[in-house]
Amino acid sequence: MPHHSLTFAWKHQAAAASFRTGVSLHSHTLHSVESLTFIPRVASRIPVLMSAIDRQRDKYRALHGRDLDLHNAHWTPPLSAQQAYSIESAQIEALGLAPLVSLSDHDNIDAAGRLHMVEETRHVPISVEWTVPFGDSFFHLGIHNLPAASAHAMMEAMAEYTAAATPPRLGEILEWIAWNEEVLVVFNHPCWDEKGVGAERHDFLSRRFLQRCGRWVHALELNGLRPWAENKRAMALASDFDRPVLSGGDRHGCEPNANINLTNAATFGEFVGEVRAQGLSNVHFLPQYADSLVYRQIQCIADVLGDQPAHSLGWMRWNDRIFYRLPSGELQPLSRLWTRGAPWIVASFVNLIRASQQRHMRSALKVWLPPQREFAR
Repeated sequence: MPHHSLTFAWKHQAAAASFRTGVSLHSHTLHSVESLTFIPRVASRIPVLMSAIDRQRDKYRALHGRDLDLHNAHWTPPLSAQQAYSIESAQIEALGLAPLVSLSDHDNIDAAGRLHMVEETRHVPISVEWTVPFGDSFFHLGIHNLPAASAHAMMEAMAEYTAAATPPRLGEILEWIAWNEEVLVVFNHPCWDEKGVGAERHDFLSRRFLQRCGRWVHALELNGLRPWAENKRAMALASDFDRPVLSGGDRHGCEPNANINLTNAATFGEFVGEVRAQGLSNVHFLPQYADSLVYRQIQCIADVLGDQPAHSLGWMRWNDRIFYRLPSGELQPLSRLWTRGAPWIVASFVNLIRASQQRHMRSALKVWLPPQREFAR
């Protein structure tokens, strides 16, 4: 039986005192490829931002005779593997705990490869967020602590399945991955209908997935960037399938994860053993989780659209980090496509987001976008 507990920093100030280690799961680096489709979802709650996006769409339709397809565009998070590891570690160390950090980019393990080049971070687990097509939707699985000797072979198998799903093959791949007792498989944000197939259909598919493949799934995630009501549904789903819940901050920008796991394990392998063998998990929500989710998402957009002078690949400007796939299939950064600068409506949107970061505007946004009601301080 699972033995998980939940604590909240604003209610349980001494929650970390009886533990030695904090575990940061599920966060992203510049090696992750991220869809731009989340921007309209966030902007829809703020009329002035949505208006700017609608005007850009109208202008694009008038010029090209077709709708702007954001699925052909993607962005990359601003932080390098080392920067991401550092901010996650620093937050945990500030609690008086030893840090264990697992970075899991979308379908990519390059972050761990970078960190393994440095002695101080050679211990970090090789982890990935795997995109798993399932029925008419898809799910994300956090695969943590892949064995170094077979990680690339496993990644090739996962990539093949993502590109062309063959349902019987899914169980074979998961069984292969989960055979190693130090690997942790987590169903990330299991109640988020990211594909948009409808809540009822998504619930049916997630349950069907767990019925078929749940024997190789060790925990379900409470996501630091999803609303509490959705996380409560994830807890109910975990209970139905006799699985513990784990933290998963899902950090994409410069804000560290909004939740972590507390443990007395000294290594990541020991932590995995607690979860897999004992169903043991202590999830701790940090202060930022109680803030307005929309406010935090705006801060993430601001991180994406801000200048990054220390970017490890030299992509200092926001339009160096946003890419568009041309009809020919060629991928180009916006900085090359817009040689005369961004269209005025895009520039206006960027300026608006940057203006939101001024002190008085941030204060105003906090008033307009109050904390999650369940967590009002």
